[in-house]
Amino acid sequence: MPSMNEESTQRSNVPEFSVSELAFSLKRTLEDNYARVRVRGELSRISIPKSGHMYSNLKDEKSVIDAVCWKGVLSKLSIKPEEGMEVICVGRITTYPARSNYQLIIESMELAGEGALLKMLEERKKKLAAEGLFAPERKKSLPFLPQKIGVITSPTGAVIRDILHRLGDRFPRHVVVWPVKVQGKGADQEITAAIDGFNALPPEDRPDILIVARGGGSLEDLMPFNEENVVRATANSAIPIISAIGHETDTTLIDYAADLRAPTPTGAAEMAVPVRLNLMAQVADDEKRLINGISRLLSENRHRLDALSAKLGDPARLMELKTQRLDHTTSRLDHNFKHLIMQKTNRVIQTSSKLITPKARIDTARTSLTRWSEQLEQTTKRAIENKTRILNQTQEKLELLSFENVLKRGYVVVRDENDKPITQSNALSQGQNINLQFQNNEKIGAIINADSPVKTPTIIKKSSPTKIKLDQGSLF
Repeated sequence: MPSMNEESTQRSNVPEFSVSELAFSLKRTLEDNYARVRVRGELSRISIPKSGHMYSNLKDEKSVIDAVCWKGVLSKLSIKPEEGMEVICVGRITTYPARSNYQLIIESMELAGEGALLKMLEERKKKLAAEGLFAPERKKSLPFLPQKIGVITSPTGAVIRDILHRLGDRFPRHVVVWPVKVQGKGADQEITAAIDGFNALPPEDRPDILIVARGGGSLEDLMPFNEENVVRATANSAIPIISAIGHETDTTLIDYAADLRAPTPTGAAEMAVPVRLNLMAQVADDEKRLINGISRLLSENRHRLDALSAKLGDPARLMELKTQRLDHTTSRLDHNFKHLIMQKTNRVIQTSSKLITPKARIDTARTSLTRWSEQLEQTTKRAIENKTRILNQTQEKLELLSFENVLKRGYVVVRDENDKPITQSNALSQGQNINLQFQNNEKIGAIINADSPVKTPTIIKKSSPTKIKLDQGSLF
């Protein structure tokens, strides 16, 4: 058994690392040996936070590896990463020292074969169909003869020339082209912007129908027309849309959302407008049939009119009878009218003879008014004289019955302190102040004293209503 010193010496020969040194050493080793790898697997647990970077797992049936795609690379990918998508990623292996796990830094991504792409498209189709974007009731009917047609396609390809040529042959219309990329990075965004842009135009500038078209190509070339944003824009368009993507055997998701699918861009032009010559021929044929029908109707009505007129009498004889009857009626009406006028005139004359002229009525009224005025004046004078006599008599009676005349005969008026007359002896009390009023309005004051002999009151002041207190003994 080795000693303690020997064990310590052996341990000191092994290099000693800190955790960070070891983690970063492993990081450098992996990055040096796996600087560029190509890995195939299925995307899962995709997460894109606000930073814009994508964090996900890349797995197969046995293993899982963490994967990171930075924001700048993610925006340049040719496909949009989705859950369950089988892809081939190119990148480098590195570690995340803070958690001691390794991860794949993705630098490019592509679908792992056409089978995976078709599987992804089938799942996307089911998802969009479940939302009702492909429902038949959402489809809009196309106008019979649009005045303006909008075309969304590449301005340099043969597609736009085929559409314009076919429209010119069938029925020339005003065409507005919105140029877009029809494949590659950003094509789906341009197509979506074109559909939304046409719908955002004022009603007077908006096309009556839209054609979204491109020529044939591989499944990867047609991928922009399978993107969700393009399908949703097509389904939400207020303008009817004809999809004409690829050849007759090519099918994209926009075909299910469009209001009508054309097998080729040329077929879309044929669906958009009718044949002008056929319409002209149909109009000419309809015109001929209409003229023949009207002529036949006029002929039948003419025969019917002749048959009905044969049953009628001679219009001239019918008019003679009606004219004679009209003359007799007019003559009777004229005679009756003159007779009525004469009756009314006689009645007016009789009535006017009974009327009195306004001047005579005024004179009569004036005479009556004068007579009544004179009578009123005499009656008023007599009434005033009677009232004056009665007033004088009443005044004489009042003066005769006035208490001042009674005072002149030697009587006195006894009043209390409030100058109210005292008419009963029991209204007096000892020590009460009283006022005595004599003739010529002479007044003196006195005090009732029952114990003292009666004294003759002394006149203090004549013709004065002032109450004066005198100690002159009882008056009674």
